[in-house]
Amino acid sequence: MNLVLRRTRTRPGPVTGLLGGSFNPAHGGHRRVTLFTVEALALDEVWWLVSPGNPLKPKAGMAPLAARMKSALRQARGARIRPTAIERELGTRYTVDTLRALLHRYPKRRFVWLMGADNLAQLHRWKDWRTLCRLMPIAVIARPGYDGAALASPAMAWLGKFRRPLTSLRGPEEWSAPALVTLRFDPDTRSATAIRQADPDWARRFSDRPSRDAVTYHLIPGTAE
Repeated sequence: MNLVLRRTRTRPGPVTGLLGGSFNPAHGGHRRVTLFTVEALALDEVWWLVSPGNPLKPKAGMAPLAARMKSALRQARGARIRPTAIERELGTRYTVDTLRALLHRYPKRRFVWLMGADNLAQLHRWKDWRTLCRLMPIAVIARPGYDGAALASPAMAWLGKFRRPLTSLRGPEEWSAPALVTLRFDPDTRSATAIRQADPDWARRFSDRPSRDAVTYHLIPGTAE
């Protein structure tokens, strides 16, 4: 049996969803889809991986990490959501490297990678994407306008044979990967792009008060003690 599968199956929990993104800014749509996923998959919590920089996205218009983290912390209040800039501490640039590092750092957790259908459509462009799929189960959340591209993508042609029912991630202590489940819910029309267009200076609304990472509890880079 593949070593990755053995490691995945022996993890006792808690069950943690991982949702990566620039969160530029985080908004109510992020929160709503996360809460839906927590309920659908019976997750203990979700970590929002606020990316220091996405290799597939332009840097122009990207707010500082501190502002994006603060917007995420505000949206996460009162929910089982923990925004984190841990990728900066890990020194990882690509998702596959981040997931490997998290599996090593948190050996008692069971992780599920969460992604929108728009990311599945371009997954074949990601570094070592097949290796990524073998690290942990993946839950794909439908997004209006992207379902066709996702279904026709090279990644789906390979990953589709590992589709599992939703119940396969609800509680069992032994998981396998690759594994793919799909989720559907009423679409949310809010977007970070629209927020930036309506309020180009949104990042300035966040105060200079120090904030701490919700996973590592370290001071968020770019804020003062």
